[in-house]
Amino acid sequence: MTLDLAQFAADRGVKYFMISFTDLFGGQRAKLVPAQAIADMQADGAGFAGFATWLDMTPADPDMLAVPDPASVIQLPWKPEVAWVAGNCVMEGQDVAQAPRNVLRRLIAEAADEGLHVKTGVEAEYFLLTPEGDAISDPFDTAEKPCYDQQAVMRRYDVVREVCDYMLDMGWGPYQNDHEDANGQFEMNWDFDDILKTADKHSFFKFMVKSVAEKHALRATFMPKPIEGLTGNGCHVHISVWDAPGKDAKVNVFAGDGAGQTGELGLSERGKHFLGGIMQHASALAAITNPTVNSYKRINAPRTMSGATWAPNSVTWTGNNRTHMVRVPGPGRFELRLPDGAANPYLLQAVIVAAGLSGIRSQADPGPRRDIDMYAEGHKVTDAPKLPLNMLDALRAYEDDSALMGAMGDEFSRSYLKLKHKEWNSFVSHFSRWEKDHTLDI
Repeated sequence: MTLDLAQFAADRGVKYFMISFTDLFGGQRAKLVPAQAIADMQADGAGFAGFATWLDMTPADPDMLAVPDPASVIQLPWKPEVAWVAGNCVMEGQDVAQAPRNVLRRLIAEAADEGLHVKTGVEAEYFLLTPEGDAISDPFDTAEKPCYDQQAVMRRYDVVREVCDYMLDMGWGPYQNDHEDANGQFEMNWDFDDILKTADKHSFFKFMVKSVAEKHALRATFMPKPIEGLTGNGCHVHISVWDAPGKDAKVNVFAGDGAGQTGELGLSERGKHFLGGIMQHASALAAITNPTVNSYKRINAPRTMSGATWAPNSVTWTGNNRTHMVRVPGPGRFELRLPDGAANPYLLQAVIVAAGLSGIRSQADPGPRRDIDMYAEGHKVTDAPKLPLNMLDALRAYEDDSALMGAMGDEFSRSYLKLKHKEWNSFVSHFSRWEKDHTLDI
């Protein structure tokens, strides 16, 4: 039964709804709608000019309507008179094919048609900086190896505790919080869920962390590499596939003992092929999972101050070993360590489903398992592709991968590539200080 948002407002004391959608660049856009008007908005949607956001549209296009999905509604724990609700973008009665949440919804339906229901959990790392964003907010957070630093996490207890309390109140099942491997960096983990719910939670989590940080006169950033020389913000994704959605799930489709290197780790044949799809499309995947110029300063970084980047640079997979692109830490699931904090919450999940379904359909082989320390011995691996060195390489890899482009949708792929190439051209036309420092006197 569909939740009535007007009744939700009356029951909860909600005065306003934020009807929100996420554009192609991961920007969160919203209209603030009085509760008295939400019934009409639930039926027809809130109107937006798509061209005014990062969508591939023109000023001449008709209104785009964001129709709220009542199943996604969240009352803001820090401002309970407001509720956030994810919207599905519609234009002239049709889903906007390039809109990220619609891309994910379509792929979820495709997987369901094959009896596959993907569940994921994300590890969204972030930094707490000064309000200007130019320095770590805690001047005492200077340890060479700051990961799990007890004193440092407690100096930011007010922010971490507030966000965790809110996740507890919302029933997300948060289970651990820690200071991460970079100075000023934190990670908060909550239970895995159906893939659309995880994407909505991921989107809301970023909004919530930034809002709470601002409340405490700080600035939170999920930027992949905000501080030179320190570990960047990853967004690792733990992936499993089940026989049914939600609480009806009984059988983990990825779990199963068997022969071969994947079977030894507890991956079924379909789990092996899903992994094979991830490996096969990895270079193109990076255009979505690592979507900014800055992303490639994380996955191709020199050794950081702590001693390791904790990010991959080659297309390899392994067992319980964090130096590879994919880690299989236990039976029935695997962890994709490629994505970073700039990844669009909806496109990140969508491209995982697209690549995995491609692998299952083609019975893709993930290739050899490598159990070496890639940071110490990676130079010995000569038969594994290197990940793209920059955003342009990633975009070209995506353009060359017609299977993945088709799976993500032709309209989405055209629009995404058009805007991302425009972004790249803006970057390369920027006249930097580095150029003056290195070539002024040549």
